[in-house]
Amino acid sequence: MQEEKRLPLPPFDEESAKQKVRMAENGWNLKIPEKIAMAYSAESQWRNRDLFLQGRAEIVSFLEKKYAKELEYRLCKELWAYTDNKIAVRFAYEWHDDKGQWYRSYGNENWEFDENGLMKVRFASINDLKIEESERKLTWETDIRPDDYPSLSMLGL
Repeated sequence: MQEEKRLPLPPFDEESAKQKVRMAENGWNLKIPEKIAMAYSAESQWRNRDLFLQGRAEIVSFLEKKYAKELEYRLCKELWAYTDNKIAVRFAYEWHDDKGQWYRSYGNENWEFDENGLMKVRFASINDLKIEESERKLTWETDIRPDDYPSLSMLGL
């Protein structure tokens, strides 16, 4: 069975790499694990912090737990570098736990895509910083970051 294509397809140029990054950001901000998992190949391999995942079922399970723990999640990604079928991003996201403690999580991801534009490899390194609610910078109202909202670089993150 042939997998669906996810545009834009590799090889990437700067514009298509930025588009892929923004699409990933939007998907994660919508917080629908089953839909997010469809952007990854059926046997996608992940390293996320200290977890190693393989395949869409594990991705969905991981995301369900993530969104249950990380409340009012807001993510912003920024293109760092790209090649033909690889993209590196940096990101920050803010969230709070069930006790009301806010965090800003910073990280870097390395992505590799197959010929259908599906992510087949994702390596993420992430650090969490406790913040006060008053220190938040990712405060848009809707799930998806508005196009005119400042980027990570503009926010000094």
